[in-house]
Amino acid sequence: MKLLMIDDEPLELEQLSYLVKKQYPNWDIFTAEDAFEARQLLKTHSFPLAFVDIQLPGDTGLDFCEYLRTNDYDTEVVLITAYQDFSYAKQAIRLDVLDYLVKPVIEKELLKVIEDFLAKNAYMETKSVLINKVLDIVHEDYGQKLQLTDLARKVFVTPTYLSKKFTEVTGVKFTDYITNFRIQKAKQLMTDHPEWSLLQVAEEVGFSSQHHFSNLFKKIEGITPSQFKEKHS
Repeated sequence: MKLLMIDDEPLELEQLSYLVKKQYPNWDIFTAEDAFEARQLLKTHSFPLAFVDIQLPGDTGLDFCEYLRTNDYDTEVVLITAYQDFSYAKQAIRLDVLDYLVKPVIEKELLKVIEDFLAKNAYMETKSVLINKVLDIVHEDYGQKLQLTDLARKVFVTPTYLSKKFTEVTGVKFTDYITNFRIQKAKQLMTDHPEWSLLQVAEEVGFSSQHHFSNLFKKIEGITPSQFKEKHS
């Protein structure tokens, strides 16, 4: 996802970028030190979300928000200011901004705002398209360590949102789907490569240990992996 940050203090931009990148390393962050520079970026990029300092040289952050709304840019805005001024808050409400943060920005509050944005918008994806993207990743990378939090970052939604929508679309929980998919891949490997050890099979499909693999295999298939191999050898 592309994220826009506007602040006339380079250190503030650097700090905000660092905090976001720490949580969402795959996001593309664009920075501007005034509204004019930000408007130039809008000519060639689309930004679902922008963090905008109110106190800018030239046009203020509020002026920039007005520009976005007047020109129908589909960009959610979080205003940032060093002053707790109620008049700013009133104008922010009028401009329908997503939220309002006071400097120095606290990491927890920053990430909460981003999570709220992701939950609200789901990055403009329908849930079926979103889950298909996740399934593509699972089917490609099932042999690697897969965690819901990592996948959520890749598709730009919160883990809570992804977990809920995954169950709604597939009818099973995320962890159960991966486990079943890995077991089916393991069965295929044992059939195609009878010479492979159970440890090789377990590692190939992404299980952390042969013991864990064997327990889950028996729970799902009703027989042990060894019995399956014997049956299909």
